[in-house]
Amino acid sequence: MKHKGIHFLMVAAMGLSLTLTALKGSAQNSNTATGQVKQSGTEVGRAGKSMGHNVKHGHILRGGKHFGKHMGRAGKHFGRSTKKVYKKVVS
Repeated sequence: MKHKGIHFLMVAAMGLSLTLTALKGSAQNSNTATGQVKQSGTEVGRAGKSMGHNVKHGHILRGGKHFGKHMGRAGKHFGRSTKKVYKKVVS
């Protein structure tokens, strides 16, 4: 009986810790200039990975299309970060 109680408490503690960890991770603010630059870099990584995967499987045109889409999103994030920094410096 004592063993089952300890096991139950251990499982409850792990469940609670995993829940709180997920909430902390989802509460990150990527709306700052630094967050936008980080998202831009992440998107560039996805672009290369996507293109490499498609080219490896013989889909060269599809790889180029996906690469362009990811790079466009990366540029959008970088532009947003530049806008935020510019507004902060000017005003």
